[in-house]
Amino acid sequence: MNSLVLVINSGSSSIKYQLVDVGTEEALATGIVERIGLEMGKIKHEGPDGTTVLEQPVPDHDAGMAVVLSLFEKHGPHIDESLLAAVGHRIVQGGSIFAGPAVIDDTVLAQISDLSSLAPLHNPAHVSGIKAARHAFPTVPHVAIFDTSFHQTLPPAAYTYAIDRELAAKYAIRRYGAHGTSHLYVSHKTAALLGKDPSEVNVIVLHLGNGASATAVRAGKSVETSMGLTPLEGLVMGTRSGDIDPAVLFHLSRQAGMTTDELDDLLNRRSGMLGLCGYTDMRDLHDAVAAGDEVARTALEVYFHRIKGYVGNYYAQLGHVDAIAFTAGIGENDDVVRAGALAGLERLGISVDPERNAGRKKQPTVISPDGAEVTVMVVPTNEELEIARQSLETVSA
Repeated sequence: MNSLVLVINSGSSSIKYQLVDVGTEEALATGIVERIGLEMGKIKHEGPDGTTVLEQPVPDHDAGMAVVLSLFEKHGPHIDESLLAAVGHRIVQGGSIFAGPAVIDDTVLAQISDLSSLAPLHNPAHVSGIKAARHAFPTVPHVAIFDTSFHQTLPPAAYTYAIDRELAAKYAIRRYGAHGTSHLYVSHKTAALLGKDPSEVNVIVLHLGNGASATAVRAGKSVETSMGLTPLEGLVMGTRSGDIDPAVLFHLSRQAGMTTDELDDLLNRRSGMLGLCGYTDMRDLHDAVAAGDEVARTALEVYFHRIKGYVGNYYAQLGHVDAIAFTAGIGENDDVVRAGALAGLERLGISVDPERNAGRKKQPTVISPDGAEVTVMVVPTNEELEIARQSLETVSA
């Protein structure tokens, strides 16, 4: 069987894609189509011919997929249906329905659409992307890989919210988590780097990007994670608040007259680091702190405080921790955040060596001192490779 998988990640106005050779674990091409549906789209394709950048109208996802096919045809590598083993789609929300990958047929597509109430910013866009990709590649199997699947192993004590149980059951209210594909890849990669099978280690994964989440992984399985019913819960993020007293919403509704939509916008798009200090790029934040901006300094301390609390919580839940792995854009590139997030945890056997921690990490790197009880690592994530692997395994079964 061919080992080529086209990985698609569709957003409401974008299509990210990567052509992966699972056999060699190599990305043969990668790209993004942005500003779909707006007056002028932006396209970037990186392949054998180098980088190609275009600006042209892209009215919808079908037009976006047509652009992708044209880029492969003109700039390589050559791709057609006979060469593809599968098309793998990243899906944020699989609810309680999908505990693993699913070959996409009309029923599965309808189920993904029905779960849009749990991920209104994501699942409708995924549906649009799937429809466009199935139209472009009608004879290739399409596979849905769900961010929530890895967290289906959470025990009831971890996924259950303390509200009326009948109401929760009626409206499917529970912790689902997110970033599961990344947490799976990084936790298993961490085990391999320790020279062990995933079943032999306990790992805390800190996926720190504009969206951020923490997961406790025991013996290769997720047993606790910070994101909840939606990706809003948990750590402080770029524009999302993370954990907050629900009564804040009641207070703002009553005192400020804010509507449900306004509160949704506040917590998802105008909070987090943006709300705290006006910055979403950590480089700008560090510059502001260095310049003596106390508002920025407090925001960074809030960011560290939240992460540290989750690390302590998950340490307690796991009983013992073999490794902590930083990943994603901030986790891989920001040594200030890595050091600050774990400062003061030496009594738990957790420490960071300043020299090893310095700078960006493009390769897996141990940043804890020799002999540390808990190995602290930076492990670059590769969600596209994980999606490609699972897609190929699913169609090969």
